[in-house]
Amino acid sequence: MSPLASSDKPLLELQGVSKSFGATRALDNVNLTVCRGEVHALIGENGAGKSTLMKVLSGAHKADTGNVYIDGALHHIDSPASGMASGIAMIYQELMLAEHLTVEENLMLGREPHKLGFIRSERNRIRDVLALLGHADLPLNAPVAVLSVGIQQVIEIARALLREARIIIMDEPTSSLSAADARILFSVIRKLRERGISFVYISHFLEEVFEVADRFTVLRDGKTVQTGNIADTSVIEIIRLMVGRSLDEMFPKIPHIQSEQFLKVEGLCGDTMPQEVGFSLHRGEILGVAGLVGSGRSEVLRGLFGLHPVRSGVMYVGRKKLALKHMQPRLALDMGIDLLSENRKEEGLSTDLPITHNITLSSLKRFAFWHGFGPLKLRRESSRAAHWTALMNIRCRDACQQVADLSGGNQQKVALARMLEQDAEVLLLDEPTRGVDVGSKVEIYRLIGELAASGKGIIFVSSYLPELLGVSDTLAVMHRGVMSAVRPVEEWNEDSIMQVATSGLTALKDDLIKNDL
Repeated sequence: MSPLASSDKPLLELQGVSKSFGATRALDNVNLTVCRGEVHALIGENGAGKSTLMKVLSGAHKADTGNVYIDGALHHIDSPASGMASGIAMIYQELMLAEHLTVEENLMLGREPHKLGFIRSERNRIRDVLALLGHADLPLNAPVAVLSVGIQQVIEIARALLREARIIIMDEPTSSLSAADARILFSVIRKLRERGISFVYISHFLEEVFEVADRFTVLRDGKTVQTGNIADTSVIEIIRLMVGRSLDEMFPKIPHIQSEQFLKVEGLCGDTMPQEVGFSLHRGEILGVAGLVGSGRSEVLRGLFGLHPVRSGVMYVGRKKLALKHMQPRLALDMGIDLLSENRKEEGLSTDLPITHNITLSSLKRFAFWHGFGPLKLRRESSRAAHWTALMNIRCRDACQQVADLSGGNQQKVALARMLEQDAEVLLLDEPTRGVDVGSKVEIYRLIGELAASGKGIIFVSSYLPELLGVSDTLAVMHRGVMSAVRPVEEWNEDSIMQVATSGLTALKDDLIKNDL
């Protein structure tokens, strides 16, 4: 724990906070205390109330009951403006930047200093803040859209500091970051902690919570379960507190057998894949694909599904052959191939529609009266949606609830439920556990194993190496658009994966990979 956190009185206290949405009680008498200069991890399953609590603190939601004290003084936070005035800044999982504007314009947006109608520059102050964050040379006139996600995260933090925030809330800050960008973020957090700034840190990656946090609070079903020091607990104990039970196995082993080859890709090539990519997939096989962000791993899946342009390549699905440059999503679905996009907000879901419609959206023909035509059998559609909602343990009022009202992890479960209803033979899973709590991750790992046991072929892209090694049967690594040889997962470890991902070792170095490099 930082010296400041251990010696100073609480900077922030939430006492007896409750919040309901209709009949749903999202928060029930929650308490939270954050010391000055402390990184406090807020932990819980999807739907436990973490995001709701932080929206109450930042002013996006108004609590039904409860008080907020900052430096011992009662604060009435009933709007984002009053939250910012109280020194609270919220950095959401989906970054809230205007990508068409420059770095400087984003940093000053909404608080541009002016005199007699003319905007005054605060570049010196901006430079001081960016220097504190280790980015003194960041070009202020560069459009945010051309910057990496990691740098965009730094800009969000810089904006909070320019608004003199004393408490910064970070919701899943590393979900879209590379390992290198995550390390930079942790360094920035530690530097700001030494200056007395406090963080409320929400993450489902427990290993990073143990790396960066001082204390923790666990929420379950909208209630405070326990608060304690990170140094005095363990990952297993945190998981038990989160889910209310012990998890016997993080990566459930569902027996499954590989059978005949079902998918074969030859000569896949495009702008992000300078060399031809080729591999095969068998029924009952889970093929993991690792690689750094931007390595081309997602582009391979999107190319197979018709969402990413390719110059050449052929795909064989069963006895069908198709030139990949002609592939389209509708054709992919007809051929028994389905994709779970890593960008569920923009591609995986229609968040303004209810759960039912999202689950049945790609398979509506099955619910029509006359072989895919005519009015829908709405009762049957509702029955199927209710079936998947219960099976996937989606936390909601009912299947008529709008997807936008669900937590990120429950939204991910809806996207997976759509794939299950579609019932494709080849499943392309791009970061299927992103933003999902530990208990739900285990459910998804079990589901993937069960799908393989039923004869499905699965290609599984992930940035989280333990789950690739724990779930996959075979594994390949991407480096700058080049795919390594596909090998049994037993021949890989985290070190060898990172070596290939960062250096581009290819099949010519097979003997090095086998000997753990």
